Amino acid sequence: MILRRPGRAAVLAAACLAVALSSGCSGKDEAGSGRSATAPGNATSAHPKSTPEATRRAENVEGESVTEAPQLIDGEIVTSVTDVRGSQAVEIKGGVRPGAVGIAVNCRGEGTLTVELHPVGLSFPLKCVAGEISSTYNQIDLKKAREEAWLQVTAGSGVRWALSVGQ
Repeated sequence: MILRRPGRAAVLAAACLAVALSSGCSGKDEAGSGRSATAPGNATSAHPKSTPEATRRAENVEGESVTEAPQLIDGEIVTSVTDVRGSQAVEIKGGVRPGAVGIAVNCRGEGTLTVELHPVGLSFPLKCVAGEISSTYNQIDLKKAREEAWLQVTAGSGVRWALSVGQ
């Protein structure tokens, strides 16, 4: 039997599941399966020990950044952006295939960042905090391909973020 220590992606998944359960996400794909990711194996949360507030926030994952693309829990990265400030549309070149589409997001700065996957209808918020990195991972299972797909990320000008999309 091979035992593996959970990596950053597994830790991120556990943290994101907690965030998704508390903040919610919506998906309108015909499968009706807008869902948050679940952590494989026995993942545990890792929290920085800098402040009591940081240790209480499940979405704060030690080692994450807005200057590097977040790691995905599953699949290959098809699109990623780093160190973006404020709102921006992000094209997914080649669209999306049927099956799981995962979106990992990190942000820093005061405010709420919202991600919408078009034309699918998946939408989820992430509360961003000044001085810390907030992270989330959401996944949806698509029944059919979309030749054109993009993300609309809405955030205030004081919020910096990075994201990865995978399939």
